[in-house]
Amino acid sequence: MSVSAAPILITGASQRIGLYCAERLLDDGHSLIVTYRSERTGVEQLRQRGALALQADFSSAASILAFIEQLKTHTDSLRAIVHNASDWLVEAPGEEAAAFTQLFNVHMLAPYLINMHCQPLLARSTPADIIHITDDVARKGSANRPAYCASKAGLENLTPSFAARFAPQIKVNAIAPALIMFNPDDDADYRSKTLKKSALGIEPGPQVIYQSLRYLLDNPYVTGTTLTVNGGRHLK
Repeated sequence: MSVSAAPILITGASQRIGLYCAERLLDDGHSLIVTYRSERTGVEQLRQRGALALQADFSSAASILAFIEQLKTHTDSLRAIVHNASDWLVEAPGEEAAAFTQLFNVHMLAPYLINMHCQPLLARSTPADIIHITDDVARKGSANRPAYCASKAGLENLTPSFAARFAPQIKVNAIAPALIMFNPDDDADYRSKTLKKSALGIEPGPQVIYQSLRYLLDNPYVTGTTLTVNGGRHLK
């Protein structure tokens, strides 16, 4: 992927996969804008390396639009938008509507509004890309987290719609990961059971998502598709 003068925007880049991808893009010499919800060590690390870090609240239409206006004061072009911001909520009894609304706003409304309002910024870059980070669990649903799965499925469904709307100037694709990396406090028993859920049975680490991201950014002939990066979980 050639280095563009226009920055790449990654939402939710303060930790884990988002942080790893941001660091790797910086390694490759790209100008970077990242968003974060809460200050973390990773945010300061990215700032020290030259990334522009913007605090963003994606919990309502008003706050999403305010972020977009703030973004436009810092750049008039974008090489790519990587929608990585995510929330992980369970619908507690009596709070189902609030949880669904929060997940919808973060996973669907924010990408939808950012894509619509930042299309002119992407149009000033050639090539230009939008990449939605979804979740493989949306493929089969979840009894425990139906709102999470529904909102991630909605994000994946936005992919072909925006690909058709923005073609041929902007490519739009998605990455659907599963079983990528454990949390530090996951115990050995949990890790063993989880690894058995995929055909390949390994914890690949965030580099496989960066490889997928690079593939989509580099390839000029892929749009409207979802890369499933799940180690063959659908085969089990």
